[in-house]
Amino acid sequence: MSHQQDKIIRIKISKLRLPLKKPVSDAKVLTGVQKKPLENVDLLFAHIRTKQGLEGLGFSYALRVGGRAQYAHAKEIAGTLIGEDPYDIQKIWNNLMWLSATAGNSGITAQSIAAIDSALWDLKAKKAGLPLAKLIGSHYDSVRCYNTSGGYLQASIEEVIEKSRESLDRGMGGIKMKVGQPDMNKDLRRLDTLRNELGLDIPIMVDANQQWDRVQALQFCRQADQYHPEWIEEPLNAYDVEGHTALTAKVDSPIATGEMLCSSDLLKQYISHSAVDVIQPDAARIGGITPYLKIADLADAAGMRVAPHFIMEIHVHLSACYPRESWVEHFEWLEPLFNERLKIQDGRMYVPEGPGLGFTLSEYYTKCLEEEVILK
Repeated sequence: MSHQQDKIIRIKISKLRLPLKKPVSDAKVLTGVQKKPLENVDLLFAHIRTKQGLEGLGFSYALRVGGRAQYAHAKEIAGTLIGEDPYDIQKIWNNLMWLSATAGNSGITAQSIAAIDSALWDLKAKKAGLPLAKLIGSHYDSVRCYNTSGGYLQASIEEVIEKSRESLDRGMGGIKMKVGQPDMNKDLRRLDTLRNELGLDIPIMVDANQQWDRVQALQFCRQADQYHPEWIEEPLNAYDVEGHTALTAKVDSPIATGEMLCSSDLLKQYISHSAVDVIQPDAARIGGITPYLKIADLADAAGMRVAPHFIMEIHVHLSACYPRESWVEHFEWLEPLFNERLKIQDGRMYVPEGPGLGFTLSEYYTKCLEEEVILK
């Protein structure tokens, strides 16, 4: 049976709340702009079934707030896909964006569409019997990976070092350390200690989570240059394109940002201005795999490095399709929801060999499930 005869007959939209084993705090908590540590991840799952019996699975997420809003918006729009050809992914993405136009083309709307979009890509790759990376067109069968979850600011430097060594022993190639505390000297001391402990051969990423102004960012970056960070992430407000452009020109360390930008249009500004050395799109935040691939193409044309944020289960595929070697961020937080585990060895994360994204849901998914609706 040809794909033209297939159509979407059923969509299930699910809302989950996944508790973290231990709450974590970045600089936003220590500076007081966020009042409490992060304790949960809210997830939006889309399950799409076709007349031929194929099923696609995709997801998006929210931290702190937004999970219920994503779920509400997804329920509103998902029914319009019934009867559509599931392989018209670009057409469906455009239609969903236009349907949501009065609510805006970024933020919650983009994030709920992202769950549906990634499910359609998963379905298409399963139809082809290929891993998603192979369907898109991969350059690599593995990508460099680094751990973030062990480097948060609620942890003492001794704990950060311990977690760093555990991550390196597990096969990861780099470590991210959170900075941006009210006292910059504390950050520099922690960075100095970590660099001395790990040596110069281990890449260290430094992340301030937007907690500096332009003067503070320049002060830190110039002092941090001696520690040879792989990059300094979110040194400024995520929307300050001009500030990032100026900072990137003044310091030796690579500058990175992009995870908080919730539309591809905002990321395009950073690329067109050469405002950073490393752009960090998040497929779940900008509307899914469809816009991510366009951003990656623009970044490639500009000669810019790409290092996506979070959701390694999706980004490992997308990074393997980028000609310049990417870094993928390792968080173990979502692992309990899936039966499969990504292979990590010799500093690299390997693309799953199964069709689609390569993941199936575990029993723990059901335990975390809060609400779901079936549309058909």
